[in-house]
Amino acid sequence: MNHKDRNLNHPRIEALIRELSQLLGPKAKPEMFEEMFTDLALIGTTHQDTGDHKLIHKALAELRTALKIFLPYRDKRKVAIFGSSRVSDSHPNYQLALEFAQGLTRQNYQVITGAGGGIMAAANQGAGRKNSFGLNIKLPMEQSANPFIENDPHLLEFKYFFTRKLVFIKESSATVLLPGGFGTLDEGFENLTLFQTGKCMPRPIILLDHKDDNYWDRWMDFINSMMVEQGFINKNDMSLVYRAHSAQQAIDQILNYYKVFHSLRYIGDLTVLRLTKPLPSDFVQDLNAEFQDIIVKGSLHSSPPHKQEIKNKEYLELPRLSLYFDKTGYGRLNQLIASINRA
Repeated sequence: MNHKDRNLNHPRIEALIRELSQLLGPKAKPEMFEEMFTDLALIGTTHQDTGDHKLIHKALAELRTALKIFLPYRDKRKVAIFGSSRVSDSHPNYQLALEFAQGLTRQNYQVITGAGGGIMAAANQGAGRKNSFGLNIKLPMEQSANPFIENDPHLLEFKYFFTRKLVFIKESSATVLLPGGFGTLDEGFENLTLFQTGKCMPRPIILLDHKDDNYWDRWMDFINSMMVEQGFINKNDMSLVYRAHSAQQAIDQILNYYKVFHSLRYIGDLTVLRLTKPLPSDFVQDLNAEFQDIIVKGSLHSSPPHKQEIKNKEYLELPRLSLYFDKTGYGRLNQLIASINRA
C-alpha cells in the first residue's frame, strides 16, 4: 500500500496519531504504529458498516489476548496436535495421543490443541495443565472445553477460525495430525499449503495413527494417485509430511528435525538457516552438489549473522548457512533440512 492510500485528509487525526505513536514506549516502532492507527482511522472514516468494525475489533482483540498468553512461554517449543473430537478414551488413537503428549513434555515441549474432546482431550490430559494450551472455537452448537484445560489460564476462546489458525501456526514448531474429520483435514491441508508456498516457517508435519489403523495410508494413496500423478503437486511436496505409527516415532521425528537445524530467516532474496552446531566444509560442499537445483545463484555457504539479525539480536550465538533459495521447491528445502540433521 502506498502513502496516498493512507491519506486521511484530516490534520487533527493525523497529528493525534503521530503523538500517540510516539507515546507507546521505546520497544514500539512509531512509524509502524502510525500506519496501524491510520488504517484503523481509515476504516472508521470510510467504512460505515458496523459489522466490518466489529470483525476488525474482535480479530485484533483475539490476537492481542493470544500474544499476551503465549509471550511468557516463547522459550519452549510447542506442538500443535489435531484429531477427531469424537473418539472415546478407550480408542487406541486416544491412548496414542495421550502417550505422545506425555512423551513430549519429558522432552521439555508443550502442546497446543483445539481444547475439545477426543484426541484434543487426550493431548491435554497427557501434557497436563502446566504444559497445555487450548484454542477453543465458539460454534453454533457450543463446543465446551475438555476437563483437562477447562477454566485454565492457558485456554483461549476464539470467534474466528482465521485468527485461531494463525495462532496455531505462529506459536508452534511442529504439527501432528491423528485421524479425524473435516476440521482435522482442514488443519492438515492448511499447514501443508502454508509450508508449500513459503507462508510459514519449515516444520515437521506428522501423520500419526496406531499400528493397525490405515487412515493416513489411504489418505496418502489419494494424494499420490490424484494429485502427484496428475501433476497437481510435485512429487517432492510429499517430503513435507512424515508418517508415524507410535508415539516414540513421532517424538523422535520432531527431535531429529531440530537436531542440527534450528530456525530459518528470509532476508530479502537471501535465506539463512540457523544451526545448533557448525558443519564441516566438505559436508557443505556435498550439500551444494545435492541441492544445486534450488540455489538460484552462488552457493550454500557458512555465514556470520546478517546485519538485520544483529540489529534484532536474533540467535547471534548460532552458526549459519546462507543460500539464494528459489522459494518454490519447499519439498526440496525440507529434504535439505533433513540432510543437515544427518550431519
